[in-house]
Amino acid sequence: MVMFAAFLVGLFAAQPVAPAPVALKADAPKLVVVISVDQFSSDLFDEYRPQFTAGLARLSGGTAFRNGYQAHAATETCPGHSTILTGSHPTHTGIIANSWVDQSLTRSDRTVYCAEDERVPGTSSTSYTVSPLHLRVPTLGDLLKQQSPQSLNVAVAGKDRAAVMMGGHNVDQRWYWDGKTFTTDLKSAAVPETINKAKVAIAGAIAVPQAGLNPPPFCQAKSTPAAVSPTLSVGAGRFARAAGDAKAFRASPEFDGAVLAIAAGLIQELKLGQDAATDVISVGLSATDYIGHGLGPGGGEMCLQLLSLDRNLGDFFNVLDRSGIDYTVVLTADHGGMDIPERLRSKGVTDAARADPALTTVEVGKAIAAKLKLSGPVLLGDMAGDVWIDRSLKTADRARAEREAIAIFKAHPQVEAVFTSREIERLPVPTASPDQWTIEQRVRASFDKQRSGDLYVALKKNVSPIAKPGAGYVATHGSVWDYDRRVPILFWRRGAAPADRQDHVSTVNILPTVAAEIGLQVPASLDGRCIDGVEGVACPSH
Repeated sequence: MVMFAAFLVGLFAAQPVAPAPVALKADAPKLVVVISVDQFSSDLFDEYRPQFTAGLARLSGGTAFRNGYQAHAATETCPGHSTILTGSHPTHTGIIANSWVDQSLTRSDRTVYCAEDERVPGTSSTSYTVSPLHLRVPTLGDLLKQQSPQSLNVAVAGKDRAAVMMGGHNVDQRWYWDGKTFTTDLKSAAVPETINKAKVAIAGAIAVPQAGLNPPPFCQAKSTPAAVSPTLSVGAGRFARAAGDAKAFRASPEFDGAVLAIAAGLIQELKLGQDAATDVISVGLSATDYIGHGLGPGGGEMCLQLLSLDRNLGDFFNVLDRSGIDYTVVLTADHGGMDIPERLRSKGVTDAARADPALTTVEVGKAIAAKLKLSGPVLLGDMAGDVWIDRSLKTADRARAEREAIAIFKAHPQVEAVFTSREIERLPVPTASPDQWTIEQRVRASFDKQRSGDLYVALKKNVSPIAKPGAGYVATHGSVWDYDRRVPILFWRRGAAPADRQDHVSTVNILPTVAAEIGLQVPASLDGRCIDGVEGVACPSH
């Protein structure tokens, strides 16, 4: 596999540095590096931690929380990334899901993508203009630039929604993969030479076939085929790739290597962390998620991915070390993930199952329409999670449809709970330790009155909402359960003593903790609070 940082290191000659303001704190790090590994659950972290020898081993030797939480119910990419650098739950960020239904839209597509601007004529939720429009709160970078205008805020990610939700509204550079190459939504930003060189290098890599990886013994033990269907097995793949297959490139360890290479190049070219103003770069690594969806997180493919990620992160940190930059790192994830039920059952998880196709909103809506003699879809949304009732129905019919939907969902043996928006809204936003939250409280932390559904349907534990798996999509996340909620949160700065922490913390605690480390003022209204006892961080009195 290619580690693209090797192409980029040393390409940019030193330039005179303009005067900059004094750092926020005298001992503040000059560069804050925040890394999200998409679908990197605490279960995976615990399992593979003894195998890490490079970058993830380094971070594990800092202040390591194995019981971090994306505490809310909407354990998807966009909501999860919206919490990491805002200090706020989705109920306050406004990012309740990767997409939601807005029945007030005049366009034919009533679905809204979390990182789009649906006001742009001719766009849809699948063909959209990337925008931070829906993010209602500032990010770390936004707040940093308010207090220290000469600070730089840079984001690079494998997904647009990761780059948007971590970078925020006021970014100096934002780059993400669009399916073919790296692009940006910033019209006025000059294109760094790093991006031009990376595009050429990546296109060249995709153009040639890739031989499969040779799994080490630890991965060989996991490389057992698991049948998902009569025609599809996963578990023993090695990431061999045909020439020109960009989708296979995206779902391979090469993809994270490319993102880290771009991040390393941008740090060097933009001189991040090389003057008196503290800068921030957020890095979204997406390959773990694509591999988890397409192959499941429990097989040999994920083993190869995580060991490759460990090495690539090690290379990335070595680049920063050679630069002499005083930097601090936070690594976490936007959510976890559930393995394929077929493999879970072979490991003794007897209740692991795929959801009944009859639970989709389409099928339940059809059943309600037939029984109540209603026209239209009746229900909108996907399998489980937020469900919207068709607003074209008369008020009385909407009430009848809601009662019937609740009855159908609650009667199904794969459904754990059903809540109305009225029930959720009257709950206070939870503030207790995230491991103690009830299911309803988890839903409350994701609830937005303007965007959330009329109902919220929670499937039972170990029930995958993928009723009919196919190539590229066999496993997923998005549930209220801890295999989707629990993520590692790792803080590292050179010289800080190692500390393994077992206490339960949330991703909303990251922003106030980093803010205390660099001396940044943050709003008192945040859901998160600075974590006491993180090495090198002195929290303000609460």
